[in-house]
Amino acid sequence: NLPQIRAQLTPGGETERMANAFGAPVILNAELREGSLRHYAQNRGIPVLTYEAGEALRFDEWAITPGVRGVLRVMRRLGMLTGEQRRRPPPAAEIANGSSWARAPIDGILRPQVRLGARVARGELLGRVADPFGNAEGEVRSMADGIVIGMSRLPLANEGEALFHIARFDAIEEAESAIEDFHSSLAPPPDPLY
Repeated sequence: NLPQIRAQLTPGGETERMANAFGAPVILNAELREGSLRHYAQNRGIPVLTYEAGEALRFDEWAITPGVRGVLRVMRRLGMLTGEQRRRPPPAAEIANGSSWARAPIDGILRPQVRLGARVARGELLGRVADPFGNAEGEVRSMADGIVIGMSRLPLANEGEALFHIARFDAIEEAESAIEDFHSSLAPPPDPLY
C-alpha cells in the first residue's frame, strides 16, 4: 500500500483536520463499514483515522517512519503532546473521491506492468495473469483514471482476487504531485561532509 489515510470526512470537520495533519500523500474518503472499529468510534462522535501503508509481513521503513511521524503530528494537533514539531510540515495530501480494485480474471501467475504510485488511465493494462502451463492469459485493466495506491505483491493470483487498488481524484495532477513530494520528503538529507 502507498501510505494513505482512510477516513469518513465531513468538510471542515475534525476528522479531515486530523487527516491533513497526519501528512500521508493520499486521503481516501471512505464510507464506514458496519462492525468496524471506525464505524463504532465515529458513531460515538470520536474522530478516527486508519493509516495503511507497506506490505503484509514486512517491516517497510518507508511506511513505518511516516506513520510514526504522522501519529506524533496528530497528537500535537490534539494537544496530547507539547513542544514544537522538529521536522518541516508534511507535504500536502490529496483527497481521493473513491477507489476500486481491479481483480484477477483467471487463476495464475501475476506479472504487474505498473508500479505503486503510478498514474493510470481507464483501460490501461495494469498486469497480466497467466496459468502456469501457458494455456490461458488474462489482462487486468484499470477501470478508471487514477493512481495505484495498493497492489498485490504475491505472484500467485486466484480468479476474482483483488490485485490493484486504484484511487480516483478530481485533481489527479495535484495528487500525482503530492505523491512525488511525499517520496522526495523521505529521501535522506545529503551527507554534510561532501
